Amino acid sequence: MAGREAIVVETLADIGEFGLIARIDELLQREGLRTPGMTMGIGDDAASFLPRAGYELVVTCDAVVEGRHYLPDRISFFDLGRRSMALNISDIGAVGGKPLYAIVSLGLKGETPVADVEDLYRGFVAELNPFEASVIGGNLTKSGNGIFIDITLIGEVETGKTISRSGAVPGDVILVTGYPGQAAAGLQLLLNSRSTEDLSDHPLVKVYNTPSHRAREGQAVARTGYATAMIDTSDGFIGDLGHICKESGAGALLMREKLPVSEELRKVAMELGMDPYDLFLKDSDDYELIITCPPGHLNQIQDTISAMSHVPVTEVGRVTHASEGLKMLLPDGKQRELVVSGWDHFSK
Repeated sequence: MAGREAIVVETLADIGEFGLIARIDELLQREGLRTPGMTMGIGDDAASFLPRAGYELVVTCDAVVEGRHYLPDRISFFDLGRRSMALNISDIGAVGGKPLYAIVSLGLKGETPVADVEDLYRGFVAELNPFEASVIGGNLTKSGNGIFIDITLIGEVETGKTISRSGAVPGDVILVTGYPGQAAAGLQLLLNSRSTEDLSDHPLVKVYNTPSHRAREGQAVARTGYATAMIDTSDGFIGDLGHICKESGAGALLMREKLPVSEELRKVAMELGMDPYDLFLKDSDDYELIITCPPGHLNQIQDTISAMSHVPVTEVGRVTHASEGLKMLLPDGKQRELVVSGWDHFSK
C-alpha cells in the first residue's frame, strides 16, 4: 500500500551462522545465568566445568523434531524452547538430580527469522534460570526438512541418592504425581480442531505445549532415600510403569477407581468421544512422576512433596510378582490385563 514501508524480517540467511552464534551469546549473557563451577563456555571448541565433591554427574539427551514432537503452527518459539528444555529437565529430576549445564544443537531453516531463534533461547533460559543452570555450548546446522532441537543436559545428584527404574519389589505401593493424560487430551484437541481455531489458551493445550516437569519433587524424593524406583511419564503411564516392571523384574496391579483423572480431562474426553482412562494410561506428554516405595514410607513421600508444591501424589496400585503381569482392578472386582504401550518413534 502506498505510503507504507514494507516490514523487513531479518532471517538466518541474512546474518549467517557466526552472526547467529554472536546473537545467542549476547542473549545468554544478558538474560541467562552463569552456573557456579563452569570454567569455559560458549566461544571455545568445548566447555568445561568442575563437578562438586560428594555429587555424581547425571546426563540425558532428548531431540524434538518439527511435525513429530510438536505442531509448528500451534506453538510459539518461546513455548517450544520451554517445552524442549522441560523434557530434559524432567529426565534429570526422574533420577533425583538437579540440572546444571545444557548443550543445545539446532537444525534450522535459512528462512527462519532471527527473532524466532532468540525467542527459542528465551524459552530455554526460562526453564534453566530457576535452577541456576545454563547453556554452555552447542552446534548449529542448516536443516532442509524442518527444525530439530537436540539437547544434552548435565546435572548432579548426591552420591548414592540416584533412583533407578530397577529397584521396585513386590509389595511396594505405586504413586503418581499430578494428573496424567491431560497433555494427551490437549494434543487430541489440536488434532481434531480447525487450523483457524485458536486453542492456545485452553488449559489442556497449555499442558501439552508447555508441560510441567517434576524435577524439584524428584530431588526431594531422592533425598528421603525411601523410593525404590522412579520414572517420568514421557512415554505414557502404562509404557513407563512397564519400564519399571521390566527393569525390576516385577508386575503391577492398578486400581482404576484410584487413578487421578481430572474433571477437565473427563470433560474433554466426552467432547472427543474418547475414554478418559485411555488418555490417562496411553501416549502422554505430561512428565509426571511414577514412584514406588514400601507401604511404610508412603506418607513420608507424600508429605515431602506436599511440603514443597501443590502437586497431588496419589496411590494407584501395588507392585506384584512378575508372573502376575500388569493388570488393573476394575470397580466390579474383575481384573483386566493391560498391554504395555507407550510412545514409540518407529511404530506404525
